[in-house]
Amino acid sequence: MRRAVMIVTRRQSFLAHAFLLAIVLVWGATFSVVQKALRDCSPLLFNTLRMTLACIALAVVHLRHLRNLSRSAIRAGAVAGLFLALGYALQTTGLQTTTAPRCAFLTGLVVVLVPLFCIVPKLRPPGTTRPGIGPLFGAAGAFAGIVLLTTPAGLPLSEFTHGLHLGDLLSFLCAIAFAAHLLSLSHLARQVPASQLATLQIGFAAFFLAVAMPLVETPRIHISGYLIFAMLLCALVGTAAAFYVQTWAQQYLQASHTALLLALEPAFALLTALLFFGERLTLRSGLGAALILISLIASELLSSQPVSEQPEANAA
Repeated sequence: MRRAVMIVTRRQSFLAHAFLLAIVLVWGATFSVVQKALRDCSPLLFNTLRMTLACIALAVVHLRHLRNLSRSAIRAGAVAGLFLALGYALQTTGLQTTTAPRCAFLTGLVVVLVPLFCIVPKLRPPGTTRPGIGPLFGAAGAFAGIVLLTTPAGLPLSEFTHGLHLGDLLSFLCAIAFAAHLLSLSHLARQVPASQLATLQIGFAAFFLAVAMPLVETPRIHISGYLIFAMLLCALVGTAAAFYVQTWAQQYLQASHTALLLALEPAFALLTALLFFGERLTLRSGLGAALILISLIASELLSSQPVSEQPEANAA
């Protein structure tokens, strides 16, 4: 209710847009950073360490808000943390067998998936209406873009599944997990203060990743300067600071503006890979990436369904 009557100045609006855009830029850039860091560290171990560092940083910032936690807050943090851990685990594992731009664009489908899931009444956030034609249009365009993006040059489009890698499938499953994470936040955010929920979900994500790690992979790590750089960047900037900044920024932004900024994440991932990591795109895959991005943005422009009301829409 407070947001409905809040008067937002031009300066506040500009700063909110600027800071959130900077965070989206960081999220996009970290796809390639994480992919290179995985040479020195196994995926779940990397994410466990990342989440642990981020949780410590947020706990220090929000210490006074964490002294009296209710059972509902802990339960909410556990639910959101489970989906968050699943999303990060799938995304990072997928980066081992696909390119950073493909992973970013497939993960970006969360912007389309959330409104589609909201067609189901029980999944729909309280106070929202059934999505219209926008999400369906976005889903169709995004699927066409995926076909172009993942089909190697010279292979008939009808055989696009031959161009799919395991990492592509894991990246798509990651988008589903992040969509579930967003929907869980939209249901839980009214019950728990943002500072508590932001910190608890990262803490529980670290816990779930640590439990799953010995069951899923053989942990390996080789301490290197680049790994330390990637870990600090992803933990302190890409996770802890990003949660904090987005929590602040969304006081002054409409949900549709937030979603449109988040839809730029794949574009930043692609740009970073092209400029700094030697990534190359064919004409076909470039058109596919552009079609996915256009579909994500068009889906938001044509939809009245909020996509993101709380921190961490997709990330790397």
